[in-house]
Amino acid sequence: MRKMYFIFMLCALLIITAACGKKEVSPRAIDEKNDKCAQCNMAVMDNQFATQLILKNGKTFVFDDIGCMYKWKSENKNENIEAEFVRDYHSKEWVESDKATYVYDQSIRTPMAYNVISFQNKKDAEAFISKNSGKILNFDQLQDHKWKMNKEMMEKNMQAGHTDMNGDHSHMDEGNDHSHE
Repeated sequence: MRKMYFIFMLCALLIITAACGKKEVSPRAIDEKNDKCAQCNMAVMDNQFATQLILKNGKTFVFDDIGCMYKWKSENKNENIEAEFVRDYHSKEWVESDKATYVYDQSIRTPMAYNVISFQNKKDAEAFISKNSGKILNFDQLQDHKWKMNKEMMEKNMQAGHTDMNGDHSHMDEGNDHSHE
């Protein structure tokens, strides 16, 4: 009987050890010279707006705007997503998308004018809103967000040659520059 108990415990330990040995998935570096947004085909800058998702088969997709990532997800519902990452608006560090806090406001300029930015912690998002404007969204609320491109802002971006969006695009529209945040 003790022998059976020992074998059972050994098998249980092996199963637990195998489950704990799951490979951690992490985001890859952005290659500004070669990376194109999987949704809009624009260049992806190594900045606070870049996002990426990794499929269970290991394939990685990068996006220039969180809105592009969500549009891609809505058009590719059958893909098995392993992990999603966004960037902290201030530090530009990668954050698992389900652990980030988001701010939406139509005046927030993003590369494709979806007007959503992400923060690693809620305090930073609240501080941003107190100095600017916006609405806080958590990950669950982001799933129900209406992903509409701000066409007026997109037209302004295109008229400006999209050049001001390649550097520090952390400013708001209409001269309300908050890039010093």
